[in-house]
Amino acid sequence: ASNKVTNVPVGTARRYHSAPMPKFVIDFIRLMPGVPKAKVKSRIVITPEHAKRLLFAIKDNIEKYEASFGPIKRTDESPKFPMNFGGTIGEA
Repeated sequence: ASNKVTNVPVGTARRYHSAPMPKFVIDFIRLMPGVPKAKVKSRIVITPEHAKRLLFAIKDNIEKYEASFGPIKRTDESPKFPMNFGGTIGEA
């Protein structure tokens, strides 16, 4: 088995919690242009305690990012394609 980690662009994420067993589920969804149904690319199931740690870690990283690059603009627009996260963009 390979331990190689791959970067996968994800257009959106949905999150929910469930009962009776306390857990948080985060689905990372790949949006593709022209495809009506998005696919769940990855699912993370974590305890409430780990969810809170993740929240604080993300908050801390966003604050550091904004201190360096300025405020992140919030938009309700759909993502633009192709999405570039700093890597190369493949061509068909």
